[in-house]
Amino acid sequence: MTSSVSPRAQGLWLAFVILVGLNLRPFLTSSGTLARDVAEGLGMALGDMAWLTLLPMMIMGLGAFCMPSVRRVLSVRHVVMVSLIILCLGCALRWIVPNGLSLISTALLCGAGVAMLQAVMPGIIKEQFPNHIAQVTGVYSATLMGGGALGAQITPLVSALSDSWRIALAFWALPISVALWIAWKVVPRAARGAAGALPSLELLRRPRTWSLMLCFGLINGGYASLVTWLATFYQDHGWSLAASGTLVALLSVAQAVAAFLLPTLAARNKDRRAWIWLALVFQLIGFAAFAWMPDTAPYWWGVIIGIGLGGCFSLVLLVALDHFGDAARAGTLSALMQGGGFPIASLFPMISAWLREYSGGFNAAWMLHCVLVLAVAVLAWRFQPAHYARIMKDERKA
Repeated sequence: MTSSVSPRAQGLWLAFVILVGLNLRPFLTSSGTLARDVAEGLGMALGDMAWLTLLPMMIMGLGAFCMPSVRRVLSVRHVVMVSLIILCLGCALRWIVPNGLSLISTALLCGAGVAMLQAVMPGIIKEQFPNHIAQVTGVYSATLMGGGALGAQITPLVSALSDSWRIALAFWALPISVALWIAWKVVPRAARGAAGALPSLELLRRPRTWSLMLCFGLINGGYASLVTWLATFYQDHGWSLAASGTLVALLSVAQAVAAFLLPTLAARNKDRRAWIWLALVFQLIGFAAFAWMPDTAPYWWGVIIGIGLGGCFSLVLLVALDHFGDAARAGTLSALMQGGGFPIASLFPMISAWLREYSGGFNAAWMLHCVLVLAVAVLAWRFQPAHYARIMKDERKA
């Protein structure tokens, strides 16, 4: 792989980034919008649906932890192709799941595929688009959120048309097949393993790595809770399945727009903190509104919190890449951040389910996320670019 590529080649790489990003979230949002139908069809307790988010996100984290070591051996092509095949298989098998355990197993397969893809994508972006890292990171993050919106909006429609939630969940194997085809065309066979990447243990000795993990985990914890339970929350308020799915889709569209715009606006200044704090304010408003006045203007609350979640996700990815100048080291740090962050995030759908069980509703969960947003705001104060060289001095080259 090389950053000295023609405009046509960069266009193909951008198409690859977009198609991969669009396929990394529908497997999560599709099951959330059909939670009640799936639970009833398989004889599962509604609370058990949280496992469909918890376990994949846990796998996504563990896989990201392993990826720096894997990348020192395997080529980008091998990683991308294998991970897309696993993700496609996980979705396709949902057509024939006979029970809850088998459905959870498909979620684990999907999580494994996404884990490998998410771990390598930031490094690919930094290497292939060295002069447009912020913008392409925004595009990638936007397609992640946009894919979530498609999953929330299209899955109930497919379920209604086919009269089968199984077919609706398995439908997402089709667009993954398209991404697999473009990856076959774009990613070169000559792409080597990341020989220059740092061993993970070197970065795990740095407190900054753990700070990034915690921020990433808490930010995505809010997303995980919402994608799992927001539709159910409003169904408890009397909404139809289609209407609640539209709300989740609208939230995801707002995420996509913010995930692209905020990093693009932040590209002018290496200090991203003001933009992170702005995104956190939007999150705080959204979670507080869901907790205390959910029926006042629910679609506006969905847009507001979507802006906050999408902006934070892409900006924190960008901050991780900012810590190193070369793609291999930046990719390793980003993979570790996701490796520690996703297991943290994976806990919150289950925590939200427990809070619902003991308090009688999701309001306590939304209030918890308000507190966590404030915690991230405090942690983000330390992300000062002037200090990156000193913080990473043992790994950086002059």
